[in-house]
Amino acid sequence: MLEAFFKKHTLKFIQPGGTSRGVLTSKDSWFIIVYHKDEAQVKGIGECSIIKGLSIDDRPDFEQKLIQVCKDINNWQYWLEECLFEFPSIRFGVEMAIKDLSVGGTRLLFPSSFTEGKDMIPINGLVWMGDYKTMKTSIVEKIESGYRCVKLKVGAINFDDELKLLRLIRSDFSDKEIELRLDANGAFSPEEAPEKIKKLSEFSIHSIEQPIKQHQWENMTEICRNSPIPIALDEELIGICQREEIKQMLEVINPQYIIIKPGLLGGWSQSNMFIEEAENQNVGWWVTSALESNIGLNAIVQWTYTLNNSIPQGLGTGQLFNNNIPSPLTIKKAGLYYNPLSDWDLTGLEK
Repeated sequence: MLEAFFKKHTLKFIQPGGTSRGVLTSKDSWFIIVYHKDEAQVKGIGECSIIKGLSIDDRPDFEQKLIQVCKDINNWQYWLEECLFEFPSIRFGVEMAIKDLSVGGTRLLFPSSFTEGKDMIPINGLVWMGDYKTMKTSIVEKIESGYRCVKLKVGAINFDDELKLLRLIRSDFSDKEIELRLDANGAFSPEEAPEKIKKLSEFSIHSIEQPIKQHQWENMTEICRNSPIPIALDEELIGICQREEIKQMLEVINPQYIIIKPGLLGGWSQSNMFIEEAENQNVGWWVTSALESNIGLNAIVQWTYTLNNSIPQGLGTGQLFNNNIPSPLTIKKAGLYYNPLSDWDLTGLEK
């Protein structure tokens, strides 16, 4: 017999993270802990992580659903297959916890050369929105730290200042030296997007994520068709669950890339479905974490390594918080590594 409980943990940002949706100073996660009643010392841990205003399960009955799932955890397969599509973060948390329990609560979910410390995953450096001076300093720090792929949040400060920043980077680094990715988080209107994207394209941009808000398929289709910068869909994927829906969305919009965020999409199985349909339609993809703690990040990272996608992934968010869960994950010279000699510190997650 299985038993389960959950604990809430509020992650605190070391520095506020600015996006076009506002500035983040904290973010809530819920850890779901599953164990066998007669072997309580072995626990599987999963993370249910939501982002306010973005996750579809950012709703008043979130904890009620968690309580319901924990009480009925012995039917976990039913929950995963039938009942949690409106609660993707809980779905992923259960999937993660059950997987962890199956490997003895070791957090070694997908053993590989990565978890043996023999290989790493290349990642992009993330620059949050801020004033011109702050963003300029952050960009320089990322480049000096060895990043050769930098992702900038755009769409919140003065657009001319954003162009000025890009001009500054390109005056010192060509696109062969530094790959630039942009993330607008839906900041542009459909009317202004084409002209803004055209101006941004002068700086040899790899891609721009979600230039307009989701659920505007006709406008997004037109942008993808005519944009001089490859378009990557991000928020557009959230809430789409069935394979036919995924296939239709990709066929209609026909983006150049999609961004895979397991915590927002509903876990590994759902993410695999998106990847399979993208590859069927020659749409590129990469994986990004969504402000999870190291519990969730570890689950995403280990799975990502098994996918053999060699381009830089968006998996560097573990360093954003001052109260993260200490883990074997570490970043060195724009690479994410797993130190098998390092232990997890799960103090506080015991019942």
